Amino acid sequence: MSKKIKILYTIPNFDRAGSGKVVYDLVKGLDKTKFAPEICVFHTRGAFYSEVEALGVPIHVFKFEATYKPITTFVFRVFKIARFFKTQQFDLIHSWHYTSDFSEPLAARLAGIPYVYTKKAMGWGNKAWKIRTYLSAKVIAINTDMMTEFFYNMKTKVVQLPLGVDTEIYKPLKADVSLKKQLGIQELDFVIVSVVNMVPVKGIELLLEAVNQISSSSSIKVLIVGHNESDYAKGLMQKYGSHRFVFVGKQLDVKPYIALADVFVIPTKDEGRREGMPVAPLEAMAMGIPVIGANISGIKDILQDFPELLFKPSHTEDLKQKIEYFMANRPIYKNKLVALIHEKYNLSKFINDREQFYKSILK
Repeated sequence: MSKKIKILYTIPNFDRAGSGKVVYDLVKGLDKTKFAPEICVFHTRGAFYSEVEALGVPIHVFKFEATYKPITTFVFRVFKIARFFKTQQFDLIHSWHYTSDFSEPLAARLAGIPYVYTKKAMGWGNKAWKIRTYLSAKVIAINTDMMTEFFYNMKTKVVQLPLGVDTEIYKPLKADVSLKKQLGIQELDFVIVSVVNMVPVKGIELLLEAVNQISSSSSIKVLIVGHNESDYAKGLMQKYGSHRFVFVGKQLDVKPYIALADVFVIPTKDEGRREGMPVAPLEAMAMGIPVIGANISGIKDILQDFPELLFKPSHTEDLKQKIEYFMANRPIYKNKLVALIHEKYNLSKFINDREQFYKSILK
């Protein structure tokens, strides 16, 4: 029997279920007869950490990045990380760190271990990203714009692999009558849901303002699912909080809320880190819920077969018109959306693509 490939997945924390859930699904789904996954985090806080711990794979709590200053001692801090990597005898390191830090790939180089990272968001504002990429054996880009905007002159080092959704978990689900009652949803209400990390770039105010401008908005119920304790979230709640706009807070299980939707909206702005490939709309589509999304990186990849579901980013009037169209016509997308997810974004494909990717690096 051949030796299993020992892979270390590095991710700062599992405070939020976004990338953490993707890493969880990947580690859980890997063929354990061929791969021996381990995880490294900065700390063990976060509600989702217990879910990861239950996987039963080794978890290391170790600071796998080094501060650059003071520069005179930088190399010693990097050697400490390299020693950890080498002592554990990893065959491959796959980073899910969101920053441009290059101390981690440098440490991997010093330890003689191939290093790859997943480019998760559309930030590329400093030279550190290029250094991080140069030090990596390979890079995974998760949308097409990354290939043309960031990696146009280093395509031999970069492969585009989209994310995936567990279609055994995210599938069409009957609306929970008791939850509808709890949220004050009436039988004839048109329900809009957005599952979001509550930060300004997500553009939730665009959605709320678009609904405010609809003449028949009294029959609309908007559910915002996400952490609501940031200043941004509190400001929105103070300005828009009403019986129409319900901020339900962070939920470990978002499926019952998505199942209530007539449409799912992701209104991210085309600025800052933007989207890499948001998982929440994939989950909604897997459940048969149509998605209206801003025409930006990542989202336009997901909805490329349905351009009529895209609106101009930061354009309230265009979003308003898309919502009004859905209210008037109630177009049926369910079967098409579910079929698309099963074909392009299913979890088995996501995992198999990465298993083949790892093997290609180590052969």
